[in-house]
Amino acid sequence: MELYVVLKVIWAVLLGVLLSGLAVMVGMDMGVGTLLRFVGKTDVERRTALNIIGPHWDGNQVWFILGGGAIFAAFPTLYATSFSVFYVVMILLLFSMIMRPVAFEYRSKVDITKWRGAWDWAFLISGALPMIVYGAAFGNVMQGVGFHYGWDGQYYQDESFIFYLLNPFALLCGVMSLALSIQQGGTMLMLRGEEPIYGRARKAAIGGGIIGAALFIIGGFWVAHISGYAFTSPVNPGAPATPLNGPTVAQVTGAWLHNYAAYPILWVLPALGVVGMLGAAVMNSARLPVLAWWLGAIGWIGAIFTTGASMFPFLMPSTTNPSQSLTVWNASGSQYNLGWMLFFALVFTPIIICYTSWCFYVMRGKVKAEHVAHDEHSY
Repeated sequence: MELYVVLKVIWAVLLGVLLSGLAVMVGMDMGVGTLLRFVGKTDVERRTALNIIGPHWDGNQVWFILGGGAIFAAFPTLYATSFSVFYVVMILLLFSMIMRPVAFEYRSKVDITKWRGAWDWAFLISGALPMIVYGAAFGNVMQGVGFHYGWDGQYYQDESFIFYLLNPFALLCGVMSLALSIQQGGTMLMLRGEEPIYGRARKAAIGGGIIGAALFIIGGFWVAHISGYAFTSPVNPGAPATPLNGPTVAQVTGAWLHNYAAYPILWVLPALGVVGMLGAAVMNSARLPVLAWWLGAIGWIGAIFTTGASMFPFLMPSTTNPSQSLTVWNASGSQYNLGWMLFFALVFTPIIICYTSWCFYVMRGKVKAEHVAHDEHSY
């Protein structure tokens, strides 16, 4: 197998790793924001919840940048097309993401109930909306998106954003993503919070894990009955990276299960997803939040890699012209580009993981409400 093809496959796997890191770390913070008004009944309790993730939330945004940066550099055609197709959704996501840091900094600046209540709603919206969009994006690309390219490579959109944003399967994926973020956020509140936050977060985390697992299983049965995509002519993985004049692609019901039939070992991935989600719920029920957090992370990883394994090598199929679908083979950067990116990824990704782990270790322990209430520098 030539080096260029190997690099394409490696970056497809690394993309899954980075998207998983985003889901686990950023999703955890988003889950806390979503739960803020429910786990905190008083202002001090809500401030305590915010200070639990206060030292980490901005650092966790690195995974958001890494995920977007990896798509931009490793799969530039996918980046350009997807950000155009999902432009309206991206704007909604951007504004919701902008609300979070502003809410962190401004919420406690004024000691007025209505002021702080308004920012608490901002945390709810900026926590729930991005996770719904994140999950819905996976649901959208699995069903295909309406776009095509002209003879000169010009991109054309053939579908209203309302259809791909609000279709039932995408909404199911969005709600599942939100449920898993609530599970991860609730577990984090258990790790560093005390009663009554601990008990309320525990109930939310258990419910999030069970709902997430149920929707994941339902989605699996649903995928068997939706149209996937499959090559109907020979494929050259090392061909020039262009969606024009590629192999023939057809829409086939149940095509997203073909890889599992060819490689049964792949069934380990959805099994990991279900075991991780339900295992986290069981561990939270048993008041073992450390194990629950790691099992929740495994649940996220299982779900994202299940999607990737189902679709491989497709990245964003086209419903308008399936033969112009974006794949790992035709949407990647050059061999030179992928090689240097791999070098930097192998250097800096472990550094980020080690630094993040060190930060969590140094700032471990419970966040006490009485300390937050009398600390003018806390959120």
